[in-house]
Amino acid sequence: MNLAIFFDPLPEELVPAGAPATVLAGAVSAFTGGTFPDWRTADLALIGLDEWRGSAAGEPAGHGANAVRRQLYQLQKGSSPCRLADLGNLRPGLTLEDTYQRLREIIAALLEQGTVALLLGGSHDLDYGQFLAYETLERAVSFATVDARVDMAEPGGSAAPEDSHLRRMLLHAPSFLFNFSQLAHQQYLVAPDVLAALEKLHFETLRVGQIRDDIRQAEPLLRQADFVSFDIAAIRWQDAPGYQPANPFGLTNEEAAKLAWYAGCNDQLTSFGLYGYRPDHDPHGLAAMVQATMLWYFVEGYYYRRRETEFRGPTFIRYAAGLHGPARYAQSHPGGPTDEEEEDGPDRIVFYKSRQTDRWWMEVVNLTGNARRVVPCSYQDYLRAAQGDVPHRWILTQALLG
Repeated sequence: MNLAIFFDPLPEELVPAGAPATVLAGAVSAFTGGTFPDWRTADLALIGLDEWRGSAAGEPAGHGANAVRRQLYQLQKGSSPCRLADLGNLRPGLTLEDTYQRLREIIAALLEQGTVALLLGGSHDLDYGQFLAYETLERAVSFATVDARVDMAEPGGSAAPEDSHLRRMLLHAPSFLFNFSQLAHQQYLVAPDVLAALEKLHFETLRVGQIRDDIRQAEPLLRQADFVSFDIAAIRWQDAPGYQPANPFGLTNEEAAKLAWYAGCNDQLTSFGLYGYRPDHDPHGLAAMVQATMLWYFVEGYYYRRRETEFRGPTFIRYAAGLHGPARYAQSHPGGPTDEEEEDGPDRIVFYKSRQTDRWWMEVVNLTGNARRVVPCSYQDYLRAAQGDVPHRWILTQALLG
């Protein structure tokens, strides 16, 4: 597929030739008017977006993705090799729906080659195109959204697409969605019936206050996502003054960077979207620098991935938490189940802990025994099961398995 036809090249001053190899500008392969970068051999591909027809506020002055790039490519490259391609800025379609379909085709092509897409700029409804790309995988997927609001307005009428895109994704038919997580919303900005609807659908939510209390609660939710959609309106205005209307409450810039790191470390995550930045509200470039730093942490997290997708090797410890007795553990073996594994029954929940990263997973088998899924969880979930209580995450996953 010739992706070059969908993109405009970048101004050369954003990625100056001869930049030191120690900075990202010297490591990235960017489309600046010459040869289109080889996205098939890249680990990550950056796509700039300047599509605002889905926003009620209209198009901002200035190109947000380019403003972030100006900060990003001045940052020092991490210690890992970096194979990053910058494909340039996407040309919007004749209609907003055409832009969604372009994103679908481009991200699907990247998915096929194993290249992680980094989407930067534009209104938050563009994640609908990001979402559509996963329909080509022909399997159930999960995703997470980080946003101060839950964009579940009824489409049409006075609601702009950026206010209703989440509803459109959750109600998409035919459905290929397994799970959804909503992070960093602020309860006074979300109608109670919206949160009740998400609960009825057995989806997890995590308020900004809960993240503030213990940000580690967000890690399992991001670790189970195939893609993440992040609206910078989730960050408080004084840390990222690049959106409207201004909000004095929300994530700090450090918390936003931490969430980006968690997303980057996720072995199964294949695209990350950072939406909603309006450079005309950011005269000093503070919000641009926050987003550049988030992308830097995502890239670093990507190269920290440990490919922890199999749970039968010596790098994992297997725990069987008895719901009516003490927990026990056994090292997992590659040759098949241990004697303790053979003894497991419906009164036990099996957990896996990585010796490399200290991350936890939980095995959920539905009540009929014909469906099984290993889902990310926290140490607190294990402690709850070890004390004889069923973790809430186990109950939600059980309901999704049916």
